[in-house]
Amino acid sequence: MTLRGGLESSRMKRCQTCNRTYTDPNLSYCIDDGTPLTTELDDEAPYRPPSAYVPPGTIPPEKQRRAWPWVVGLIGAFVLGVIGISIAAAIFVPRMVRSRQGDLPVVTTNEPDQPDNLDAPVPTDEQQVLAQLTQIENEWTVANINADKKKLDRILADDYVGQAPLPERGLQGKKEYLDQITRDLVTERWEFTDLKVDLSGDRATLTGRITFYGGGQQEDYNFTDKFVWRNGRWQATGSEMSPT
Repeated sequence: MTLRGGLESSRMKRCQTCNRTYTDPNLSYCIDDGTPLTTELDDEAPYRPPSAYVPPGTIPPEKQRRAWPWVVGLIGAFVLGVIGISIAAAIFVPRMVRSRQGDLPVVTTNEPDQPDNLDAPVPTDEQQVLAQLTQIENEWTVANINADKKKLDRILADDYVGQAPLPERGLQGKKEYLDQITRDLVTERWEFTDLKVDLSGDRATLTGRITFYGGGQQEDYNFTDKFVWRNGRWQATGSEMSPT
């Protein structure tokens, strides 16, 4: 009997969830919570505190805590994606909109307007003056096409008197010029040829030919533009144009 009692004690079974012990050798699961029983081979085995019961289908707390880095990472990636799309839209959308406005691309000069040097001396080198007046002619043409009255106000001298737009005849002053200018939606490009300058003191006369291209056609005109050196820069005082 003593031997059998010792054998039975060595085969005692314990529930690892509620720590309840059983001596019935036919039991394999805890009758309280259904946890599989483990056989205790040693009565002197150290005490194991019961672990918290986790119902089936429940995520252990350790795994729940480990999930937050993934959530933070996904949120961070989403925020960075939104910022990247916003930056790209801010850069490319305005360019696409500008490229579709009207029939003409936006034309700008190479350098912004700089404050006038009122004490600048009159240029005396004809090649230098020719280059300066050629640049002004291009800026003048761009301003005419875009109806840029601010730019035209700078190019034209206050005492400007020029030929009225064709096919009209007669002369017009600066005020009439600015009042009647409208945007040109036909001209696509232009070309200056045979440019010559006649320099006399603070006065210069530029002659040549300009060809306009647009709408599948081209138009050629001879022109004579007059300039005066005033307030440190060239200003147009007159203009004549006739078809070739």
